[in-house]
Amino acid sequence: MATEFVNKIHPEYPQMIYEALDALQQKEGSNKSSISKYIESKYGNMNDAHSKLLTYHLDRMKQTGELIFLKNNYIKPGPDAPPKRGRGRPPKPKTTLPQGTEIAAPKPRGRPKKDLNATPTPKKPKPTIAPSNLAPVSKTGRPRGRPRKIRPQPPQNGLE
Repeated sequence: MATEFVNKIHPEYPQMIYEALDALQQKEGSNKSSISKYIESKYGNMNDAHSKLLTYHLDRMKQTGELIFLKNNYIKPGPDAPPKRGRGRPPKPKTTLPQGTEIAAPKPRGRPKKDLNATPTPKKPKPTIAPSNLAPVSKTGRPRGRPRKIRPQPPQNGLE
């Protein structure tokens, strides 16, 4: 209801934004507050929803490509400006290669494939370890991993 009231008295917000950008004529663009001040000075005091509506329309125009947002300023896109690439934007036009040119195979990704014709490498025999309750001993002579918990022995004679 509030937007209908505003739109009946004033022109549409995108039109007001374009007028503000044209009137301010700043080379690097105009920020939101300068656009808002220009609209308020031209059309008088706006209603309470003016800042929310202005923010909404600026964001929508930015997403549709009607405005460019650069360094906190809004700019009208120039006629020679290339379209921005990325989410939801058109892909770059592909150039055709002249006939007779060979395209190199792309670099393979990931781990290389295993050669099926190669001879298998012999597996190393595991060292024999004497059976023991302890963990296998490493090269340093100490068992691997965290040492086991040792329960304290209860006193035998009642004396410690």
